[in-house]
Formats: sequence, C-alpha cells, structure tokens
Amino acid sequence: MEILEKGEPAIIFLAILLGLGLSNIPLLTANSGSLITLFLCLMLYGLFLEVPLKDLKNSFKNVKFTSTILIINFIWTPLLGYFLGVLFLKGNIDILIGFFMLILTPCTDWYLVFTKMAKGNLNLSFSILPINLILQIVLLPIYLIIFFSTSNSMNYYELAYSILIVIVIPFILAQLTKYILKNKTKINEKITQLFSKYQTIFLAIAVFGIFNSEGEVVFNNLNSILLIFIPLILFFIINFILDFIVAKNMKFNYENYTSLTMTTLARNSPLALAIAVNSFPESQLILIGLVIGPLIELPVLYGISKLLLAIKKRY
Repeated sequence: MEILEKGEPAIIFLAILLGLGLSNIPLLTANSGSLITLFLCLMLYGLFLEVPLKDLKNSFKNVKFTSTILIINFIWTPLLGYFLGVLFLKGNIDILIGFFMLILTPCTDWYLVFTKMAKGNLNLSFSILPINLILQIVLLPIYLIIFFSTSNSMNYYELAYSILIVIVIPFILAQLTKYILKNKTKINEKITQLFSKYQTIFLAIAVFGIFNSEGEVVFNNLNSILLIFIPLILFFIINFILDFIVAKNMKFNYENYTSLTMTTLARNSPLALAIAVNSFPESQLILIGLVIGPLIELPVLYGISKLLLAIKKRY
C-alpha cells in the first residue's frame, strides 16, 4: 500500500482534529467553507481519470459475479442500510441521511487495495468498478427521493445542482482530458498519477474545511454523531456473513469470494460527501456523518483482509 493510502485514517483523523482545534479562529472559519467543494471536485476529477470506462464491457463477462454484486450493492444494501439507520438513528434525520448515503455508495478505489491484500481476484474486482461507479451516481438521487422525499431535508433543485457541479463537470473534464491526451500516453499517465497520488490530501483538506466551519455543530451533537458507529459495524458484520453464505451457494472459489466481500463491504464516502456538500447546505450533520464513517471503515477492512487470509486455509 502507498504511504498515503495506508495512513488515510490517520490523515483524515488529523484533519478533523485540526479543523476542530482551529474552529475558534473567525478569519479561518469564514473562508474554510470554500475549500470543501473545490478539493472534493479535484479529488473526483482524479478518480474519473483512473476509471477505465472503455472497459465497461468487461463487467458483463462474468455474469454470475456481476449480477451477484449488483443485487447486493443496489437492492439488498439500500434496504439493509435504511432499516439499520431507522432502527438506530431515527431521532436525527440528518445523521440518518448521512449514514444512508455512505452505505449506498460502493467504493471505487481502496477496495482494490484490500482485495489485493487478501489475495482476491484483483482483475475481477477491477472489472466491476465502472458499472459500480455509474450505477451509484444514477441511483443515489433516486434512492434519496424514494426514502426521504417526505422529510424537510430534501431539496430537488439542490440535489440536481450538486450532481451537476461535483459529478457531471469533473466527469466531463476527465473524459476530455483523456480524449485530448489519448495519443500522449506519458503525459496522460503523469496527470493521472499526480491526481491519484494526492487524492487523500484533497479529501483531507475538504474534511478540514467541514470540521473547521462546523466545529460548534460537532461539539453540540457529539453523542448523535458517535451513534453512527453502531449501524455501521452491524452493516459490516451482516454483509460479511451474507457474502460467505452467497459465495458458498454460488460455488465461488476463494479469490472470487474475497472480491465479492471487498466490493460489497467497502463504501465510497468521498463521492457521497461531494454530493451532500451542495445538496444539503443547511444540514451540516449529514456531511459530518459521512466523514466519520471512514474512520472506522478502513481499519475494519484491514481487519477483514486478515480474517479472509485466515479463512483461505479452510475455504
């Protein structure tokens, strides 16, 4: 693992502490909000540079694996996430929405790192990336409308505007970059590697901006924010057991079982965070809930990768 990837939980935690620690400086807090959208867009631009949309057809070569992934990620997981959220977070609609957005967006980057660590089928995991990315962008607003259209937190105009600013524009710019540089492979690779290398830093700066500008909100709602850990841990436990049962019944080998596990457990909170920044500008707890998630997710995924290696001996 790259140093930045390995240290991502620590870097994000440090950004939170710095943001909160400096939240009493008016000049800084007045301007930190402008960092959030900018650096999230830079991060997603880099992500879209890496995603090989031209290989989308590869997602459908292993029909059994792909269909299993899509059913778990986009049918089972939204229902499970909403049930767990309502069960434990129904007292705070903003924390509930933040948790739901976190659960609904499958990871598009670090799940590959943990798949490799657990000796899973890396090529198969990589092949599912483009369709996972496209479907979560399309389905996230639909699921938000289905489950939360009756709450006062939903604003359709702001949701559409957010997707345009933080998803559509970076996506189009990334595709234009790849098209313009398609015959200049070395330059294309250098730009992609540059943005890939600093994605964690971009995210950390955005996280700093969130906690610096909303320090008072955090301190006033600390108990509510920490509650998100309970349904998140249950999500990992339930889906880990489900993946094992499904893989056995589908007769997946160990490598494919590992790929299934990591692809259905890892969540893509930066993308959900980018959408939430502009979709819910008056609901800071949604953003904070999304940021808190990875602090427990990444250590859990590391532990699961080690557990899978232990399971490998008996699988």
